[in-house]
Amino acid sequence: MSAPATPRAIAWSRRGATLAESWRVYRRDRGGLVGLALLVVIVALAVLAPVLTDGSGLNVTRVDAAPLQPPSASHWLGTDESGRSVLLLTWWGARMSLVIGLAAAALSVVIGTVVGVLAAHFGGWTSTLLMRFTDFFLVLPALVLAIALSTVLTRGLGTIVLAIGVTSWPQTARLVRAQTLTVETRPYIERAKALGGGHRHVIGKHVLPAVLPLVFATTTLTVASAIIAESTLSFLGLGDPSRVSWGAMLKSAMDTGAVTAGAWWYLLPPGLGIAIVVLSFTLCGRALETVFNPRLRGVGA
Repeated sequence: MSAPATPRAIAWSRRGATLAESWRVYRRDRGGLVGLALLVVIVALAVLAPVLTDGSGLNVTRVDAAPLQPPSASHWLGTDESGRSVLLLTWWGARMSLVIGLAAAALSVVIGTVVGVLAAHFGGWTSTLLMRFTDFFLVLPALVLAIALSTVLTRGLGTIVLAIGVTSWPQTARLVRAQTLTVETRPYIERAKALGGGHRHVIGKHVLPAVLPLVFATTTLTVASAIIAESTLSFLGLGDPSRVSWGAMLKSAMDTGAVTAGAWWYLLPPGLGIAIVVLSFTLCGRALETVFNPRLRGVGA
């Protein structure tokens, strides 16, 4: 006779069943599968760039190719104004865009989740204060505020992440607050409070697990917005000058006259890279919304 399953084993079994069901629902969305496949390929190439390519080719002092040469057998995507391979620049630029996008989105989601959960859980003057603070950031143009922060602070990777993260969290805060208010009305929350559960217990054991699926789905959409913001800041000359990014490539192409010279091979790769990555994250985010919100797939709540 087998021993009875422990509560921990039962909990893990339920989690496994939930993950399997979520993956089954996700697979129904063809757009989500396409987005996921593209992201896997792009992330793998970005991670393996130091292994598969020679990073010394990014150094302008170590290249001998002619500037703004069209695609050829030696340079598949042509060269930039310094004779560097556009393919190599685009490949390494993916690393910077993904790192900044993920880091800025993580910062934005953490701030928005903390503000939204605290505002909904405590209510009263705490909610009023936090939501007025949120509304203040919500009405400010995020791009203008990010430009101001990037101008005042020292230019670098951390500055870009901070500028994007602290200006893009209000939407997440409002979504999390609305979801937390819904969760707080459920009977098991009342039972936890009646049994003496404190704020930390209720938030950590009950509210956050119920809110995290929405947060996870929101994160994928926030990454797409963060990548666009990073490209915009770099295009305006506010990015990290020591690192290659897609936005910096577009700025260099504009500053060096590649547009008027008809050097389409310098403009097209970074532009397509931004579009494909943003589209991939958006497709994954929409598919995750369908997974976590049954009403979007025609199933009653």
